This record gives sequence, structure tokens and C-alpha cells, in this order.
Amino acid sequence: MISLLFLLLIKTVVASDAVDYDELYEKVGSEVEPQKCGQAVKDLMKRVNEEIAESFNVTIIPHIKTTTHIKSHIKSNHRDFFRLKKMDDCVAITASSGVAAAWGFHYYLKEFLNCHISWDGDQINIPDELPDVDIEVVANDRFRYYQNVCTTSYSFVWWDWKRWEREIDWMALNGFNLVLAFNGQEEIWRRVYLKLGLTDKEIDDHFTGPAFLSWNRMGNLRGWEGPLSKSWHNLSVNLQKKILSRMRLLGIIPVLPAFAGHVPRAFSRIFPSSNLTLLPDWCYFPDQYCCPYIMAPDDPIFNKVGSLFLHEYIQEFGTDHIYNCDPFNEMLPSSGDLDYLHRIGRSIYESINSTDPHGIWMLQSWTFLQTEFWSLNRSQSFLTSIPTGKFLVLDLQAEINPQYTKMDSFFGQPFIWCMLHNFGGTLGLHGSSEFINNNIFEAREFQNSTLVGVGLTPEGINTNYVIYDLLMDMFWRKEPANLTKWFNNYARRRYGIQNDNAQEAWNLLKKSVYNYTGDESQHGKYTLVQHPRLNMETDQLWYNENDVYEAWTKLLLASSEIPEINITETFLVDLVDVTRQALQLKINELFSDIYISYNEGNLTVLQQTTEIFLQLLDDLETILASNSKFLLGNWINSAKSIATTPLEEKIYERNARNLITLWGPNGEIRDYANKQWSGLIKDYYKPRWQIFLSALNESLATKTPFRQRDVSNKIFFDVEEHFTYSYSNYSNVPVGDSIAISRCIKQKLGRLKRFTS
Repeated sequence: MISLLFLLLIKTVVASDAVDYDELYEKVGSEVEPQKCGQAVKDLMKRVNEEIAESFNVTIIPHIKTTTHIKSHIKSNHRDFFRLKKMDDCVAITASSGVAAAWGFHYYLKEFLNCHISWDGDQINIPDELPDVDIEVVANDRFRYYQNVCTTSYSFVWWDWKRWEREIDWMALNGFNLVLAFNGQEEIWRRVYLKLGLTDKEIDDHFTGPAFLSWNRMGNLRGWEGPLSKSWHNLSVNLQKKILSRMRLLGIIPVLPAFAGHVPRAFSRIFPSSNLTLLPDWCYFPDQYCCPYIMAPDDPIFNKVGSLFLHEYIQEFGTDHIYNCDPFNEMLPSSGDLDYLHRIGRSIYESINSTDPHGIWMLQSWTFLQTEFWSLNRSQSFLTSIPTGKFLVLDLQAEINPQYTKMDSFFGQPFIWCMLHNFGGTLGLHGSSEFINNNIFEAREFQNSTLVGVGLTPEGINTNYVIYDLLMDMFWRKEPANLTKWFNNYARRRYGIQNDNAQEAWNLLKKSVYNYTGDESQHGKYTLVQHPRLNMETDQLWYNENDVYEAWTKLLLASSEIPEINITETFLVDLVDVTRQALQLKINELFSDIYISYNEGNLTVLQQTTEIFLQLLDDLETILASNSKFLLGNWINSAKSIATTPLEEKIYERNARNLITLWGPNGEIRDYANKQWSGLIKDYYKPRWQIFLSALNESLATKTPFRQRDVSNKIFFDVEEHFTYSYSNYSNVPVGDSIAISRCIKQKLGRLKRFTS
């Protein structure tokens, strides 16, 4: 009876009047003097291209009203917009914010000059005379959001200020105005823990190494590959101050961390009477590295800890009033009682609200994908535990698995439609272009939709840029794009040339690898990067692989037709990536042949296929080594470069190696964050396959059973663990001619015959 009354109360709250978003977000963001903001945008333009920056004038007018009337699905006038108008020899940009002005500048570069700025490189052609323009563009939504809580570890962890400055420029150029900013929080927690009575040793035992901090923050891990040094804390705090200063100057709202209830094991010593529950192990990590405590929401210490952290954080970094915390990331609450879940939400919110009455709690909806626990009743109890509008929910993987439809727009809480797309920063061509092109518009038109933004939430970046470029167009497009024309224009912008073969290549990719329409996550578990097993699951293709081979042919034809394309950075990245994808597909085919020949007892075919399989791994290493974007050395050397002592250098290198291979002391999440990089193919993936294939061949030759456990143990000790704890050097300088190597590989594959049917 109590639960029924409780649900009726919740439904009454949800049925209340629509939220006034202008009032709700009135305090969000920092007020910046328009002149300083405009100068920051001018400085950004100069970093993009100093010559063309001189041809733009920038005027920032906060709260300026658009002259364009468009239908809006939300009650808000605070949607960014920009006006572009050419006057004499200059283009005047009038915008509602710094982000909007930078976005307008990039819009002109893309749509009028066919330029391209991306993670993979830039293509900027400047004509003698700038084209005329007189246009106004209005954002569809209040927010454009960027980042996943895991991106910090999978992509950003070793970045210096130069790389961060480039990324912040990219954010502004693409219109992002709401971005996660998580650096520096461990130093704040260190101060809080010391004030509460923990020792330095207890704090060191709690913090993970830098590469694993994402999961330390969410209560999944403790201590693994730590501790954190004083120099790391200093570096993180100083970097965070630069990041926040630049974001705020441009009008980007930083999302800061808040207390989710997770505390170190040592809390049981200093608060012996507190209600602490040991969290369950995550991904089978041993007790030494898992299972911190979570504090009960009604414990009087809960609010004290949360408020103390937030007060200390705001004192150091300031605030823009939006905070992220995820109390149940891939872990379940200790109770499914509706009242308990309601109190947990209320307690976390109160720890925010007591320090910052204007605070908004941002939550990733990944939690609710654990549907066996998170029934609609439980989800509703948790999501309605705080005032309507005080939650801002990230519908984290809405491109293939939206949650807003199942939860009636999160029971009235505002949400951001997000594309997750990438897990672990893995490489491999894939994307859901049709979903992106249509589903966002459906979400905006959903009955009683509370959508307030669109976002990118990849676990890792620097791959499949085309899919992100398409989604970012949805920030302003009023209807779905003609995808054939859009992909043609993408090829034109990306390479700076008009070429039929290049455009045909991209349309072949559009209808194949970039047309995934399933509802299961693509985790990059490709055959060549899996721990070799005879019974492992091979690549699940949703497309015709011949389209990839044909796209490869078209790119090579474009290379022959237009010599200048051969020095274009973005073209070379794509050619290497498509060549890599083709080899990935062929390796998958060969593994099927290996499996069949072994089961049929055909030693001759097994030997022949084994030889070709290993040759293709060498070819993959060679093509990847020819481009700087595919080098293991970049990752390893960037980790080592921020160390201040020889010991730190070894710790950071171990972090970097373990994350992309074993992911844990015993391979708990082995190969989840796999990378098809030069160096890894040669020293990690190929040696694993050599051990496995040698054992298969020996099994057939000697007519003895194949012992997978023995083979896996040998691979673990001789290759996987050995690689993780090695300290060999890797270059970040490419070797070889990508185009010549790609042609050679294509000819070789053309001669390759299959030995089984």
C-alpha cells in the first residue's frame, strides 16, 4: 500500500506543468565581458589560420534575440545563434556567445569554403576572394554536450595544455557549450580525506593510476596501478585551471564532479559507526583492487562529505552549477526498495544543493541499461527523487538504444540525446548514419519530450570522424540531410578537391560500414585483436565486405588521378584506415579457414593458411607504421613525457600499456580497449597468434589434443603480461610511403586465394 501511494505521488509530480528552461538554467554558465569573449574567439581563429582570421569581425551580444522564427520543442529563448554577413572584404559575425561566434566561423569555413577541421587533421583552402554570405543559423536545442566519463582515461589522460587547447578550440568551432571537466579532482579529494582523518598511505591505497581514474571515480576500482604522485596532483590542478579559464572565456559551460557516495575502505576506521556497504566486485577484479565502500544516503556523514568536497572544489576552481556523478555505474544498489532509491537520489542532490542552491545534477543513463534491476518503478523512484529539472540526464547511447522512449522522457526530467558510438577507443569502421540522420528529430517531436540538447559521448575519440561530423550537423539542421549529398560534400571538404572516385568511395562506406542498424553495441572485438581461441566469436558483419574493398579501390584511383591529394593529411589517414579495415576483414576470413582446416584435419591447408595469416599481420604493421595517427609510440611517449622522476615514468608507461591490453592484473577486461596500432601488431597481437597457430599446427602434425588452457597460459605469461611490464621504446615518427604500401597490399590480396570454401 505504501509503495502504491509512493508511485501515485511520483506520477503527480511528473504530471506538473512543463519546466521553464530559461528560469531553470538562468544561473548556469559564467558571465564574460563580451569584448573579452570576442577577443578569445579572434585568438581561436588565428590558431586555426592566421591569414583568414583577419577577414572576420566578431561581435558578441549576450541574450540577443534571433530574427528568425522557428518551431521550438522546448520553452526556451536561450538557444545560441549566429549571423554571418559579408560587408566589403570582411565577414561580420554577430553571435549570442563566444561558442556561437566560433561555431559561425567554422560554419562559414565548412559550408562556403569547403574546409575541414578534425581530429585527423585540417584541410583549409583560402580563396582570393571570400564568397558572399548573409545568413542566420539558430541552434535547435539549449545544449550541445561533449564527453563520456571514460573519455578522460581512454583518450585524454596524457594530454598537455597544447593538446587541450586544440580540443577546446575544436569544441567551440563545432558549437559545444556543455563539456565535462574532470581534471584535478583527486587533489581536492586528497585534501578532504586528510581533513577527515585519513593517512597518506590510506589515500595512496585508494587512488588508482592516472589511466584508471575514470573507474576509481565511479567506485569500480581502487588502487590499481597507483599511487598518484604529488607532481601528478599539481599537474592536474594547473591543467584544470587553464582548461576552465579557456572554456569559460569562450562560453563553454564546464560540468564539474560531485560526491556520489563512494568512499575509501579507510572510512571504516575513522567513522566506525557509519552505515557503509562494501560495493560488489566489478569485472572480477581481486579484492585488492576493487570494492570501496558506498555510504548509506541517510548517514549523517553523507552530506558532510559531499558538501566538504564540493566546497573545496568550488573554492579552488569556481563553478558553473552543473555537476556530474554516477553512483551506480555498472554496479547495483544494495537494495531495490523504492524508498531507499528515492533517498539515495535525494541525499546526493542535497549534498550538491546545500553547497550550491543553483546546482544541477547530470547523470549518465548507462545505469538504467541494467534492466533486470532497474525496472520502470525503480527508475522512476530514483529519477523523481529530486525536483523536476534538477536532474539533467544523458541518454548515453540513444543512437541505437534510446532510453527516453522507455521512461517517458525520463519521467519529466530534462535529457540530452547522445551518441556513444565508440567503446574503449577501439579502431574499426562503423557507425549508424541513418539513425543519426533521423532519430534526433524523432526525439525532439516525441510526445511531451523534455529533450534540451544533443551530445557526443564516445568512450574514446580519434576514429570514424565522419560519424561525429554528421551528428554535429544535427545541432542546426531543421530536417534530415540527403545522406548521399552529405557524404559527397564530406569527401569534398575533407580532401579539398572535387573527385568522383573519392566521393564514390565515401558513399560505398555510407551504405556499408556506416549503415549499422542493429541494437547491440559494437565493442571492436575483431578477430585479429582477440586473445586467440579456437572457439572464439568471429567478426559479426552487418555489411557487404566487397563495398569496403571497392571503396579502397576508389581511394587509390583518386590518388592516381589527383597527385596533390597524396600529400593531404586527411586523405592519407583515410587510406591507411580503409587499408587497415580491408586487412582486418581478410584476417577474419583466414581465421575461418584455419578453423575449418583444423577441424577437418587438413594439415597442408592449415600450414598454408597460417603462413598467409602471419604475413597479413606483417602487412598490417607496415601500413600502420606509415602514418603518425596509428603509432603506439604516440600513446607511450605522451605518458612518459609528463613524468618528473624515473619511477613515475615507469608507472605511467605501465598504466598506458595495461589499459590497451590486459586491462587489469590478470586480463579482467582484456582487449576491451584494443588498438590497431603499429608496435602493438608487431609486439603484442602477432606474438599471440604465433603461439596459438604453432600449437594448432603441432596438434595436427603430432595427432595430439589441442590444449587451449596451456596455450592461453603461455600467451599470458610470454606475451600479454610481458608486454605490460616491458619498457622498450617506440617511435612516434612514421616510416614508409602509405600510398605505395597500400597499393602493394591491394595487389597481394588480389592474388590471395582461399583454401577452403
